[in-house]
Amino acid sequence: MDMLATRATWLAIAIFFITVVATKISRWKSNVHLFPTRPLPPVVNVLALLPSIFNKGFGVTIADLHTRLGSVFTINLFGPKITLLVGPDISAHFFQGLESEISFGNFAEVTVPIFDQEVLYGVDMATRSEQIHFIVDVLKPSKLRSLVDPILQEVEAYFASWGQEGIVDLKHELEQVLMFISSRFLLGYEVREMMLEEVSSLFHELENGLNFFSFLFPYIPTPTNRRRDKAHIRLKEIFTTTIRSRRSSGRVQEDALQRLMNSKYKDGRSASEAEICGMIIALIFAGKHPSSSTSIWTGAFMLSNTKFLIAAVEEQKHIISKYKNQIGYDAFSEMDTLHRCIKEALRMHTPAQMLARKAHKKFKVQTKEGKEYDIPEGHNIVIPTALNNKLAHVYNDPHAYDPDRFGPGREEDKVGGKYSFTTFGGGRHVCSGMALAYLQIKVIWSHLLRNFELKLISPFPKVDVSKVGQEPKGKVMISYNRRQLQCY
Repeated sequence: MDMLATRATWLAIAIFFITVVATKISRWKSNVHLFPTRPLPPVVNVLALLPSIFNKGFGVTIADLHTRLGSVFTINLFGPKITLLVGPDISAHFFQGLESEISFGNFAEVTVPIFDQEVLYGVDMATRSEQIHFIVDVLKPSKLRSLVDPILQEVEAYFASWGQEGIVDLKHELEQVLMFISSRFLLGYEVREMMLEEVSSLFHELENGLNFFSFLFPYIPTPTNRRRDKAHIRLKEIFTTTIRSRRSSGRVQEDALQRLMNSKYKDGRSASEAEICGMIIALIFAGKHPSSSTSIWTGAFMLSNTKFLIAAVEEQKHIISKYKNQIGYDAFSEMDTLHRCIKEALRMHTPAQMLARKAHKKFKVQTKEGKEYDIPEGHNIVIPTALNNKLAHVYNDPHAYDPDRFGPGREEDKVGGKYSFTTFGGGRHVCSGMALAYLQIKVIWSHLLRNFELKLISPFPKVDVSKVGQEPKGKVMISYNRRQLQCY
């Protein structure tokens, strides 16, 4: 009996052991799918990059990493991870993913002290979505036709003050005329007639607040940030006074400020004074800041490339002949050569060097070489727009200024893939002001090409590396002689 009891005991122990092992094996097999089935991107520590960043700059450093590590790589920032996706072939989820899967995260925090805590990235997503709808409604392409005459009037009036000949800083002149344009259809006559000079100066301080340091530390009280905050407070005072004056007098104007004043949320409440001020600041900032930089680069490139300058002038001759000098919306829509010159300037020097999101769910990418990677939840995802715009497998001779690359028969941005040209973003987050930006710059340069002989007399501008966008550094001096193109 003892032997039988002993055998039974050992048998029970064996069965228990086998059961435990089998259960663990079963659980392990069932959980295998929880582990990554694809490799994670190669990782480089930010400390290893600092010498290159200081010596070569951020853009060159990222380009070097792309050459060494491929289209997908991660930079470890002492814990937080930034994963860069280079090239149109791996950008789809970045641009098309749902907000619950991939969003702006904290990357837009730099805009909060510029616009306000009451609007856009200072509020919850539901409120932000409604505010973006208000803004998009103001910038609808269907409303651009009505903006052509006011923009044209501002441009003609501004350059009428130029003499028969002279030398000017193109950078200053274009910044000024764009401020006049923005004030005309965004702010209304009150600000336009009485305090535009002050508003222009205040916006300049806001623009200076958009730099790499403030991008990383938007609330640190540096001298630049303090001037930015004072400018913001004063702008709110000016716009609030205008809003109250209109409401108390019952006066109604046809401008963006009025449309925002009339905006109502889904729950029926009207936009508050602080919200209207924040949205109008955002509108002016978005309308003026990138357009200013791009209009300057457009001129600098055209005036440095005789072939494309001549082509742009010849197109103006054809347009004024066809429309008998009555240039309007349809005429600007047909300025394909000028459009390509602007687009190539945007490719060469994009206003946004990179686009950023936060991954809330893991997703997969596959490179054009067929390599697959898992991008983990929690990673910060970056599309290096400036680098993407110079990829040799997308753009032929990418460092050369060649507007014809966007012309019929080539269309390199389309041949290269859906997300080859993302200067204005793409997918769910494409810039709603893209059509307005092109229109403003076309109106300005069409007028200049038709009415002046221009020559760049200072060296071709360098990029101001202290700014988040690729803005021209220093003055851009040109000489001009007044003339008027004749019809064919």
